[in-house]
Amino acid sequence: MRLAVIPGDGIGPEVVAQGLRVLTAVLPADVKLETREYDLGARRWHATGETLPDAELESLKDHDAILLGAVGDPSVPSGVLERGLLLKLRFAFDHYVNLRPSRLFPGVAGPLAGAPEIDFVVVREGTEGPYTGNGGSLRTGTPAEVATEVSVNTAYGVERVVRDAYARAQARPRRHLTLVHKNNVLVHAGKLWKDTFDRVGREFPEVTTDYLHVDAATIFMVTRPGRFDVIVTDNLFGDILTDLAAAVTGGIGLAASGNINPDGAFPSMFEPVHGSAPDIAGTGTADPTATVLSVALLLRHLGYEAEAVRVETAVAEDLAARDGSTAARTTEETGAALVARVTAAAAG
Repeated sequence: MRLAVIPGDGIGPEVVAQGLRVLTAVLPADVKLETREYDLGARRWHATGETLPDAELESLKDHDAILLGAVGDPSVPSGVLERGLLLKLRFAFDHYVNLRPSRLFPGVAGPLAGAPEIDFVVVREGTEGPYTGNGGSLRTGTPAEVATEVSVNTAYGVERVVRDAYARAQARPRRHLTLVHKNNVLVHAGKLWKDTFDRVGREFPEVTTDYLHVDAATIFMVTRPGRFDVIVTDNLFGDILTDLAAAVTGGIGLAASGNINPDGAFPSMFEPVHGSAPDIAGTGTADPTATVLSVALLLRHLGYEAEAVRVETAVAEDLAARDGSTAARTTEETGAALVARVTAAAAG
């Protein structure tokens, strides 16, 4: 397994180290893990002014997957790392599926009353919408300034992410898929999404479907989260919904994600959602659980289903054992506890 590692900024290097420990422990004995670390992020930008040089972009292609810790620092102007590194990677490697599992684990205290059962997946389109950079400003800096952000939606781009979502829904026990958009106001993009959703759905008769406006979806996510199984939506709505999904399942500190190229033409990238948290960097208190869950997504994507299940089971057991405890445990202690669980599962 050839793995590119981007530790990144803040707590990124700390949580990535634990993710790699778990990955090494869970891989079959006949699988050799080869890692190459890339210095990309705020430190690199301050030192050289570079975000993602073309030579390193080419080098990253020669891997099976990418593990990213976190990118971001308040000392870097907003948008520099996001557009110059993260979005550049997504577009260059055609990561058209942003995958965000959302599960409320036993022992985790969520903000919703009654501890509802929550277990759904958001399939967010990753390379279109308003994040393409299609826009600009006129008369900038004057009282008459005009700013535009154009949302780009193509039939090709919409169909491939919708098709991926149907396949994921069909593979789950409930086989239910919800399209989220705003087609009563965004009539052009909304019609393309809904027409494509209905047409592709005829090829998946086992999957039941429904449609929700994005505002209604946010309401149901906090009042009836159990109604969701798989959600498919566009880039911007998905960005918002996935953070709300993280909030109702115990917080963004437990949220894993995958930026997926389902075709396998480029390496997919897996990362925790929580960001670089510079305020606690170096204290050894960051929880690496989201990174470890991202490792499980990486394993599943590369065909190691049994190993992915072992990692997820280890996380679930560890969280249940904590039972909501806020007792201090270091980043390394959490990593060691998860390594012990996946190792014991293999021995058993």
